[in-house]
Amino acid sequence: MHCIEMDHLLKNLQHDLLRMGAMVEEAIYNGVQSLVKRDADLASAVLDGDEKINQLQLEIEDRCIKLIATQQPMAKDLRKISATWRISVDLERMADNVGDICKAVIRLNGQAYLKPFEHIPQMADLCQKMVKDGLDAYINEDVALAVQMSEMDHQVDTLYREIFKDLMEMMSANSNVVNQGNQLIFIARFLERFGDHATNIAESVVYLVTGQRKDLNK
Repeated sequence: MHCIEMDHLLKNLQHDLLRMGAMVEEAIYNGVQSLVKRDADLASAVLDGDEKINQLQLEIEDRCIKLIATQQPMAKDLRKISATWRISVDLERMADNVGDICKAVIRLNGQAYLKPFEHIPQMADLCQKMVKDGLDAYINEDVALAVQMSEMDHQVDTLYREIFKDLMEMMSANSNVVNQGNQLIFIARFLERFGDHATNIAESVVYLVTGQRKDLNK
């Protein structure tokens, strides 16, 4: 009976983590769309939705604590609860990064952009895929997918370096674009941090499945 109850509680926990992940994916998409379309209203709407993500993370955290206290899980079940808790924290921090992007969009206040966007949407697409693949790896306990997903972080880092270089060159050539250039660098930096959090999710999956801590940044 205890095992059946534990399985049920863990499945409910997984369901809420997936729901949280879907909310973060949507926030990433809408946050970058608000940038591309210069839509401050959409950016504000994404910011307003951040509180729901924060609240869900706190609920997941609270249930993890109660599960550990009341069910006294062992081995794999304990690792699953720990991984769920850690992944929820990384998802919440990703949502905070989206919020920072939206604040930058609002500060830009509909300015015409220095050049058409190319790399920033590419970074956002990779970040969304990393969230999806990370949660798929978690549900299916797929270490290979987790490692593969973490390797996308290198692509995100490469795109960030290209964006940084391009914008620095433009700001050096024209001091009038420094404010916008800085805001766009901040936005790219927040997306780059997504990759770091996604790598943390991959490491949580590896720990869940193997019981071993592995640094996937190497």
